[in-house]
Amino acid sequence: MKKKNWPTHSILVIAIVATWIKTYVVYHTSFDMKIENMMQQAILFISPLSFLLFVYGLSLFFKSPKARNRYIVITNLILAIVLYANAVFYRFFTDFITLPVLFQTSNFGDLGSSAMESIYITDIFFFTDVVIIIAALKWLKIGDKISIVKPAQRKAYFVLSAAVLFLNLGLAEIERPQLLTRSFDREMLVKNLGPYNYHLYDIYIQSKSHAQRALADGSELVEVNNYVRSNQAEPKAEMFGLADGRNLIVVSMESLQNFVINNDMNGYEVTPFLNSLTKDKDTFYFSNFYHQTGLGKTSDSEFIVENSLYGLGGGAVFFTHGGNKFHSMAESLNEEGYYTNVMHPNNKSFWNRDMMYQALSIQKFYDVNSYEVKEGDAVNWGMKDIPFFEQSVDHMAQMPQPFYSRLITLTNHHPFDLDVEDQLIPAYNSNSRTLNKYFQSVRYMDEALKLFFEDLKAQGLYDNSIIVMYGDHYGISENHNAAMSQYLGKEITPYESAKLQRVPFFVHIPNSGVGKEVTETAGQIDIRPTVLHLLGVETAKDMQLGADVFSNDHEDFVIFRDGGFVTDKLVYAGNTCFDNETGEETDMASCQPYIDRATQELGYSDQIINGDLLRFYDLKTGNLLIDEAEKEEQ
Repeated sequence: MKKKNWPTHSILVIAIVATWIKTYVVYHTSFDMKIENMMQQAILFISPLSFLLFVYGLSLFFKSPKARNRYIVITNLILAIVLYANAVFYRFFTDFITLPVLFQTSNFGDLGSSAMESIYITDIFFFTDVVIIIAALKWLKIGDKISIVKPAQRKAYFVLSAAVLFLNLGLAEIERPQLLTRSFDREMLVKNLGPYNYHLYDIYIQSKSHAQRALADGSELVEVNNYVRSNQAEPKAEMFGLADGRNLIVVSMESLQNFVINNDMNGYEVTPFLNSLTKDKDTFYFSNFYHQTGLGKTSDSEFIVENSLYGLGGGAVFFTHGGNKFHSMAESLNEEGYYTNVMHPNNKSFWNRDMMYQALSIQKFYDVNSYEVKEGDAVNWGMKDIPFFEQSVDHMAQMPQPFYSRLITLTNHHPFDLDVEDQLIPAYNSNSRTLNKYFQSVRYMDEALKLFFEDLKAQGLYDNSIIVMYGDHYGISENHNAAMSQYLGKEITPYESAKLQRVPFFVHIPNSGVGKEVTETAGQIDIRPTVLHLLGVETAKDMQLGADVFSNDHEDFVIFRDGGFVTDKLVYAGNTCFDNETGEETDMASCQPYIDRATQELGYSDQIINGDLLRFYDLKTGNLLIDEAEKEEQ
């Protein structure tokens, strides 16, 4: 039987339709995007089409059918890899890949075990369109071997592509006004633009941010400076200098969320030591404290703590802006005679720490080479917490005092695997292996912290120190909401998800006798001014966006990197305004002033980072360097 002759551009049509349908299916199976109405569903459906029409349509410029088909197959394979990479990334981070993340190749080796946990056998589906196109090339008989496309036909084709794009943008603007000017929420961008157009937009944004530094001048800092000065919080007299002259020990508690504090798992206490600190007379425990990290996760938390600025929306500052000028907490403490250092038993280049710590004026980095990793002490990300703390205290005992040591723990990191001897409680019993193992991993870290305090006492370092501990970011992503719902006994709505971003924050001042639970709404951006004021270091001239949590002027207002926020009365999450007391939806007009301010503050932080604006600011005098230049000219 003679094969039917298919139209000349059948492969082009098959490629567009196959990739389009696959992408739409992936939307619903791999990304947890909330669809609230038919308009959003329609936008979701058409959003990939304009890009697919354009990129596959470039094949029309090839004269040879063989070259044209080769281009289509290669393009299809690249798009399949991009979509699949986003799906795997989303499973772990509940977020989409950005351009800076793609170039963080120095981190890939250390991410191996976490990535493997996010790869499934069913992922072969992501490449079904590749198989379909290759099969069509093999089995379909395509007519017209020369098939030169006339310019008028190409023009009509690309006009169609542009028309679909403008239709997409028009519907997106109706559904989400100012989408492209308020781009902190990547999920919203993907939902309205499609994954492929989102990546083009991301390339534009990243290129723009790099151009900002080259074109920046000190005048851009004037408005930011005015905003910072108008929102300063005066330290409380009885708290300022309460820990004056003491060593500062800051512990970044990996992936620790607040829902485990003073809670149990099937009758087992998860954090007995930290629970005891919540009632300790020398400890301030902040129970309504939030992480504010983005894609940089732990490195973002480090950046926020050191600088009281936000991380970037599209990547990790540690990687993208390691050459900037910063005024870190370490720099301030260097001026006060502190020996500043960071301890982290991982490769020094991970997250570009070796370079970034120089920019942050940190005097010494104790990386994995500063530790003896004995048999049984290793964990997939470096070194187990118990031996890490033990050897870190030995290092501290040799340091000049006062010192500022920041310790970054490792064991409680996804995928939360522990050796049998380190499993101090049984696993949980949900459908999420991640959550099941999380409780065991947290319990191990809690035990490590208890032993850490004991080691500090044994080495004579405890009484003359202030110990600050905070959760760096979430450990259980929204991909495990079903299991979290089982554990907490309630549905995980966007409101509940926002509240789950609470992390523990402890300020332990031995023999002070002034500790208590603090319910003030606060976030990581407030750590820097709070800690410096406790040490008696003035910050009135510092370019920081946080505020001392002990100050009477501190505002109950926490901004998330995606533009969401929490106040004492409102929560804005999932593009919905909630009453913070009831968790019920409320009038969006109540949230709008805070939405505008969150957008403004995040924008100011981005300006400082992308423009490297602190090079135009004199920390000692509090003057803008452009002001000094003008004085000289006069």
